[in-house]
Amino acid sequence: MQKSGEDYLEAVLAIHQEKGKVRTTDVALRLGVSKPSVNRAMKILMADGYVIQETYGDILLTEKGEIKASQVYFRHKTLTSFLHETLGVDPRIAEQDACLIEHDISSETMEKLASFMRKQREKN
Repeated sequence: MQKSGEDYLEAVLAIHQEKGKVRTTDVALRLGVSKPSVNRAMKILMADGYVIQETYGDILLTEKGEIKASQVYFRHKTLTSFLHETLGVDPRIAEQDACLIEHDISSETMEKLASFMRKQREKN
């Protein structure tokens, strides 16, 4: 899956958690893209089995989409936390950098980073 697809899935998950339902407009605002861009992305994600959307309807994650979105969201939150809390990076920069890193980090490194973060929290 391309980075942009992961970004769209993560946005759908976050909006759903915040608002309970997800509209094209919400995704466009969150990602700073146009509604036609969201529509194109949703068609691709629907074809790949990650989302369901009726014409002009709410966007819903499929089970496959929820799993993938949750993985990306976990990486994003863990990386943001590490960069900000552990390294002292400014919160906005940590957020931006986490978004870049989350797509390319290996599973092994992510698992070790998450384990490190858990151990740090247990100490405090």
